[in-house]
Amino acid sequence: MRKAEVGNIIEFRDGLRGIVEKVNENSVIVDMTYMENYRELELEQKTVVNHKNYKIID
Repeated sequence: MRKAEVGNIIEFRDGLRGIVEKVNENSVIVDMTYMENYRELELEQKTVVNHKNYKIID
């Protein structure tokens, strides 16, 4: 399994996307404001995603 790096765009949980801000041992911290509909979805600005639960997009 390839781990994301800072600056990568990842997809997780039913199509949500974000930019990786920090890589931890078991997870990444993701900036959710990358998505155009971020405000409409009423999401937190950042979230934590386990390495097992995302796919690297770019």
